[in-house]
Amino acid sequence: MCHAFLNDSRFYRYLFLVDQEVASDVQSSGCPYCGGVLHSACYPRKPRGIRSVLDSSYKTRLSFCCAMEGCRRRTTPPSIRFLGRKVYLGIIIILVTALEHGLTPRRRKQLMEKLDLYPQTFSRWQKWWRETFPSSRCWQAEQGSYAPPVEIKQMPGSLLGRLEGDHLKHRLCLLLRLIAPLTTTSCSRSLRVVINPQKM
Repeated sequence: MCHAFLNDSRFYRYLFLVDQEVASDVQSSGCPYCGGVLHSACYPRKPRGIRSVLDSSYKTRLSFCCAMEGCRRRTTPPSIRFLGRKVYLGIIIILVTALEHGLTPRRRKQLMEKLDLYPQTFSRWQKWWRETFPSSRCWQAEQGSYAPPVEIKQMPGSLLGRLEGDHLKHRLCLLLRLIAPLTTTSCSRSLRVVINPQKM
């Protein structure tokens, strides 16, 4: 990869710890449907692209199931690691689509081969950033914070460039936090996702 931190296992451990903290807040709040106790009910994930630097925590997505008879509904907290059901990690989806405009055809081919990424998958990511994300409630609520407006056709690079942070790693984490509400359909509560650059 073109950024050394993407091969740093400590970075992925940090992302997991943020997810773990959010999940702990969700569990302590109880079932959003009936108020019952939430029990751990993680489900398996097999992220593609950079598995060699990921530890066993990336084999599961943190999730819960209500213990109350008659409810038993699943609650999956927002995540800064997994972008919904997509098989690639959120960090990869952001970075690859953000880099697209600055890549030579040769470098793009190398990157796609390294990540085992099909052109159709890449096209779907572009479409998600330029059509699905801009129409989402989370972006509709956020976009007014940026003046002049963020260029939609250049997403996510245009948004990444507008976020505050001394390092790309920090700005990537802020963008992961911004899109976290879109990573779940069963937990609509507004949750505090804290990104601490000192712990990265």
